Amino acid sequence: NGIIDILDMEAVQKDVLGIEAIENLTVTKTNGTVSVHDPSVVKDEKTGTYYIFGSHMAWAKSTDLCNWTTFTNNINTDYKTLFAKEAEWSARGTKAGSTYDVSGNLWAPDVIWNEEMGKWCMYMSVNGDNWYTSIVLLTADSLDGNWTYVGPVVYSGFTSAGEAALTDYSKAAGTFDDAAKTRYLQNRNGNRTYSMNAIDPCVLYDDDGNLWMVYGSWSAGIYQIKLDTKTGLRDYNYTEYGDYVKDKADPYLGYKIAGGYYNSGEGPYILKADKYYYLFLSLGNLETDGGYNMRLFRSENINGPYVDQDGNSAIYPAYTQSAGFTDIQTSTTTKYNSTRGIRVMSSIKMAGKSTTHIEAAQGHNSAFVDDDGKIFLIYHTRYTDTGEAFSVRVHQMYVNEDGWLVVSPYEYSGETLSTTGYTADEIAGTYDFSIQYRDKVYTSKGTGDKGIYTAVSITLGADGTISGAATGTWKTTTGSNVEMTIDGVVYKGVFVKQANELTTRDETLTFTLCGGNQMAWGAKTS
Repeated sequence: NGIIDILDMEAVQKDVLGIEAIENLTVTKTNGTVSVHDPSVVKDEKTGTYYIFGSHMAWAKSTDLCNWTTFTNNINTDYKTLFAKEAEWSARGTKAGSTYDVSGNLWAPDVIWNEEMGKWCMYMSVNGDNWYTSIVLLTADSLDGNWTYVGPVVYSGFTSAGEAALTDYSKAAGTFDDAAKTRYLQNRNGNRTYSMNAIDPCVLYDDDGNLWMVYGSWSAGIYQIKLDTKTGLRDYNYTEYGDYVKDKADPYLGYKIAGGYYNSGEGPYILKADKYYYLFLSLGNLETDGGYNMRLFRSENINGPYVDQDGNSAIYPAYTQSAGFTDIQTSTTTKYNSTRGIRVMSSIKMAGKSTTHIEAAQGHNSAFVDDDGKIFLIYHTRYTDTGEAFSVRVHQMYVNEDGWLVVSPYEYSGETLSTTGYTADEIAGTYDFSIQYRDKVYTSKGTGDKGIYTAVSITLGADGTISGAATGTWKTTTGSNVEMTIDGVVYKGVFVKQANELTTRDETLTFTLCGGNQMAWGAKTS
């Protein structure tokens, strides 16, 4: 079913970790994790169980976001029947002399509870070559399955009039006129402006109860369409996208919210927390040496515009070499160092983390706000020492006083943010400090640190000064909130006690910050 168990984590827990609750910190025993690619998270409020659904028919569940159990459902056995229509569509894009197998092309599903339908709704990507892809809806009464096929939601791969996707276009957008035909037929040759790829759905409700699906990958970028809350399918009565406006909207694809021109960007995920909608994108190729990294934007409106802290739009106006994989004119390979978006985390050597088992390629995340207000980031990652093996990780996030999400340095183990905060004497000490820079990603080639950041040592004085490898000032505000000015950049974030990621699971005071369009971490060492 596509699941790879990297370690016998139960044995690791019993023989190596020996974790018990740390004083003043609630720590859940951590068995490790599972290998679910492109994990999308959803919680069954009735049972308190968390589920992740991923690519290649891999699923897992947990009651604490730390210990995961894999499971199967009827999709694992009945996929050929369930996705027969979509597989036929995807097979049309297969290159001459090749064959199509749908089992390896079920990608990145997203699951949501539809109250009006009284059903769990799964939106599954069915991938195919040459943009012959689609997103299909299935429903279930239980997150443990079984799933029932409902129908397609959106297509890409338009090549000639009369095909299923064009029939769907006419239903959604009216007459397939010459202008539309010219745009859509560009799909087959990889046109940077308009070659849409209908994969990677994320479905959510807005504050008014409207249901939306954001989707797309590289190619023409990331789009958003309105769904019918009664059926879970596309809302064919919604026509407010209007006429085609380049880099803004399309009567079939929907609202454009990110990417475009074949710039790197996939796995869109929108989270509503506090007063903002936060958009996550993954840049790069997902393999260990592919430069995979997550970026963050936000908007007060679910339809955008989404911008980073510097006001940079998530939408690209043209092809940008630094954000692409290979420049067509020069064949120069680049490593996804776009200046757009706040980089969520990078490859770091710092206190409390392994110096050999280092995250190399983090991405394709989901996120959610739990019923107790905790905010979580769930993603898959590869490591510097395990090749292409990958695993799921969960980090807690917080909203800083500027309304930006910040991500805890260590993997979640049950910690809770202090409502009273910490005294100056508790905070004072030496910290490993690292900024999540955008301009370098891990690569196994070359020399030196190969894109791995080594944290530097700074000292936070009880008098509010910062000294050492970086200088400045710090001050606490309310609760666990903190403001720091480091090397002239103003950051805001929180202090939080966590169990570190070493086998000893030592209690560690950490901070996580956002400022100057970048994030930063700190972990107390003495």
